[in-house]
Amino acid sequence: MNYNLNQASEHTARKLPAIKSLRKLITIISGERRNLTIAFTAIFLNAGLNLTGPYLVGYTIDTYVQAKNYHGVLLFAGILLAMYITAFIVNYAQMRMMGGIGQRMLFSLRNSVFNKLQELPLDFFNQNKAGDLISRINNDTDKVNQFFSHSLMQFIGSLITMTGAGILLLVINLPLGLAALSPALLLWIFTRSVSPWIRRKNEASLKSLGFLSAEIQENLANFKVVVVFNRSDYFRKRFEKANNENYKRSVHAGIANNILTPVYTFASHIGQLIVLVLGIWLIIKGYFSVGLLISFIAYISNFYNPLRQMAALWANFQLALAAWDRISFLLSFENNLKIVDDAGEVTSDSYIHFSNVSFRYPNGKEVLHKVSFDLQKGRSYAFVGPTGGGKTTTASLLARLYDATKGSILLDGRDIRSYTPFERASKIGFILQEPLLFSGTVGNNIIYGNPECAGLTNSELEKALEEAQLAGLLTRFDKGLDTPVQTTGDGISLGQKQLIAFMRVILRKPELLILDEATANIDTVTEQQLEAILKNLPASTIKVIIAHRLNTIENADEIFFVNSGSIIAAGSFSKALDLLMHGRTES
Repeated sequence: MNYNLNQASEHTARKLPAIKSLRKLITIISGERRNLTIAFTAIFLNAGLNLTGPYLVGYTIDTYVQAKNYHGVLLFAGILLAMYITAFIVNYAQMRMMGGIGQRMLFSLRNSVFNKLQELPLDFFNQNKAGDLISRINNDTDKVNQFFSHSLMQFIGSLITMTGAGILLLVINLPLGLAALSPALLLWIFTRSVSPWIRRKNEASLKSLGFLSAEIQENLANFKVVVVFNRSDYFRKRFEKANNENYKRSVHAGIANNILTPVYTFASHIGQLIVLVLGIWLIIKGYFSVGLLISFIAYISNFYNPLRQMAALWANFQLALAAWDRISFLLSFENNLKIVDDAGEVTSDSYIHFSNVSFRYPNGKEVLHKVSFDLQKGRSYAFVGPTGGGKTTTASLLARLYDATKGSILLDGRDIRSYTPFERASKIGFILQEPLLFSGTVGNNIIYGNPECAGLTNSELEKALEEAQLAGLLTRFDKGLDTPVQTTGDGISLGQKQLIAFMRVILRKPELLILDEATANIDTVTEQQLEAILKNLPASTIKVIIAHRLNTIENADEIFFVNSGSIIAAGSFSKALDLLMHGRTES
């Protein structure tokens, strides 16, 4: 399955229906309905108070100012002051409420994205860079939040104010109102025309920012390699290229986002000029009053000023939509490693049974072609072969990190796809050549993913390690279980990391133990110690060993040679050595 976000999202995300895309966002904030209702009510009240003001000003001028009735002027001035103070309080309360809603939405949205990442298979992470995923979690969600918590309510408030002002303009004087609003029609046509272009520019800017984040993450993760090979110039050039691309895309997005504002400002000036000229002419003809003209000019401002604000907010809306496209497209992915019912079409007495299994990576060549073999309980198996021959791929299929392209794999008599992840993990232990550890302590990393040991104290964990004959390995750490572990690897060696991974898996007591070059970074003495521990595993445990060291595979019960898409039983150790030397795959 193609999980590449940057290959697919640029054209696929735009094909997602806008309503369906927004429904996902509404689902995330469904718990805020009450607060949103209050906020919308506050917006309507604020807009209503602000729209009432210009009419009262015009009425006061025509009724009290021209008649020099100062008592009436002061009365209506007090009414206006009370209205504007109320509008200020309502607007402030609405902004406070939306700020809280926005932060809670950001929290939920980031949780949704991160939880989705937890559901996706290894294939997804092989096809996407960590830096781009981090950018989607941090930057893209923040863009959506900024629009939602700050711009959305301004946008809706401006829309309500603009609509109300337009209706009042037509009610006060229909011909003059139509003339004053005529530039808005041209603005609508212009906005409809340029909005897709603005959105594309913002999508490109966000995508380039994701690439820049990925480049930074990769450079920092490989900093030791940069120092060792003294190739800071190479990474500097790569970063400069990504930074320049991001700069260009950002400039283009900035131009696109600001193109509406001057156009809307120009239309506002034209609308005010039309009202001024025609209004004075109507006053001269006796069809209009000075107070109504002032009210009319105020309503023109209340129509075009929000329209200018909406121009800037519309650009933010396009940016938020582009960011939401990237997020919603990620959320639309589903794990292709589905749990299926065991059809029982294939049966076997073996614990592991491969039947005509073929496999290829996405957009890659076939790695395995119709391979079949069986693994029996209580035996040890070695998979050998040249680099790139398919050994690690076979191990990944055994642990169901991938599904076979064709054929079937049985685990303990059942289709391996019928097991839940928890059931499968409890049966299979996998030790990688480069173990992954988390920040914390040695003890935290040993009990990781082991529900039986999760609540153990250090003394109880030490006892469990002693029962598994693993306590001797703790002597390799200065502070035992309390030895600090950092993801950077500083403080402990690669061999020590491997020991932690080894203890973590052995404590789980797996029925199938896969060791993928698990002793490659360990000295010979420690390797012998680990071999002794492996011999003390339950007699039924299956051990699958992938290694290049000949002494590691010499004592295996059976050796398989993996190369050029095939897996064949090598027979004796000497036959396996001959296959390794000459690369032959014939039986």
